[in-house]
Amino acid sequence: MKSKKLYQQLYFQVVIAIIAGILLGKFYPELGEKMKPLGDGFIKLVKMIIAPVIFITLTLGIAHMTDLKKVGRIAVKAMIYFLTFSTLALIIGLIVGNILQPGHGLNIDPATLSGDVSQYQQKAHESTLTGFIMNIIPETLFSPLVGENILQVLLVAILMGVALVLTKEKSRKVTEFLQDLSTPVFKIVHMLMKLAPIGAFGAMAFTIGKYGLHSVLNLIFLVGTFYITSALFVVLVLGAVAWYNGFNIFKLMYYLKEELLLVLGTSSSESALPGIMEKLEKAGCSRAIVGLVVPTGYSFNLDGTNIYMTLASLFIAQALNIHLPVEKQIMLLLVAMLSSKGAAGVTGAGFVTLAATLAVVPEIPIAGMTLILGIDKFMSECRALTNVIGNSVATVVVANWEKQLDKNQLQYSLDHPGNIEKKLEV
Repeated sequence: MKSKKLYQQLYFQVVIAIIAGILLGKFYPELGEKMKPLGDGFIKLVKMIIAPVIFITLTLGIAHMTDLKKVGRIAVKAMIYFLTFSTLALIIGLIVGNILQPGHGLNIDPATLSGDVSQYQQKAHESTLTGFIMNIIPETLFSPLVGENILQVLLVAILMGVALVLTKEKSRKVTEFLQDLSTPVFKIVHMLMKLAPIGAFGAMAFTIGKYGLHSVLNLIFLVGTFYITSALFVVLVLGAVAWYNGFNIFKLMYYLKEELLLVLGTSSSESALPGIMEKLEKAGCSRAIVGLVVPTGYSFNLDGTNIYMTLASLFIAQALNIHLPVEKQIMLLLVAMLSSKGAAGVTGAGFVTLAATLAVVPEIPIAGMTLILGIDKFMSECRALTNVIGNSVATVVVANWEKQLDKNQLQYSLDHPGNIEKKLEV
């Protein structure tokens, strides 16, 4: 098969689009702001296909498994992994925040704080444990397929997959129909990905046009600290996990480069979800593992968001000259562990979870969130990137634990990513 030229590669087109968006937003900010519909439209198109992709992948994955105990075992192992590394991310954010103290020296008077963070307080208030659990249960069996709640789609897909296993003989035609349906559904995904450069351009032009690069400068130490901490987490922590499980973190990131660049351009981890699922399956992870671990991880394995939460909380406390003793920081850590799960699937989850955390730690005023409201957009890219990389690693690791990973296929995919991309486009 003939190889594509550089300008025909999707990742190259996305890089050019991001650079063009930054330049337009910088030099023509008003025009840049008007590009917002391009980014929003692309993300809506991708969200449109997410529910069918998750439903088909997970349902078929379970339907092709003969032992239903395996499904439960996979879910338990995935949750143990998520809890372990989410907690580790929170601890790392806390340690870095105490060592570098990015908010030290700002000496801001809490009485001078202004800005509207009420919408985030309201969402945080609504994110109770009972409300979260009830929200997983859909109105009807098919309503999740026309909604955007990933956890509801997961619930229906698991129930359907289990039902297909229990009625295997009579349900063969349903399984075959879903198998046939998967081909055009993933073809739609490939068609939509062609629009990725337009979406990345619009989103980046709007961000720079509205907030400006200058708005980062006064808080650049916090932004830089967050990016460096996240990078170290990916390279050292996730890199060590990948090495222990027999693959290279850098090769995995290169294999997923189109999806990661798309996340960088749109600040939305959801924009990469369909592509991530398909590529991980092509890399040797079983369909059941991919269908269960990737979408669940989008709600429960938010490494980047967790680093951000403890780092941002300490930044606000330091900026307002509020001393947090060790016991209060431990309380902050425990609350963040719960709130990061409670706001799973909520739009703007990073800021919502921060509001939920600060609401339970009265020493830090919620109004302090206004200090980082202006730069939150610039931190969301890093949050999303770290979350996506973390979930990709988790999927390969759980597949390896369950002996549902074709290691030869994984190695081939990571060593020859171009060949896999060509096969996906056929």
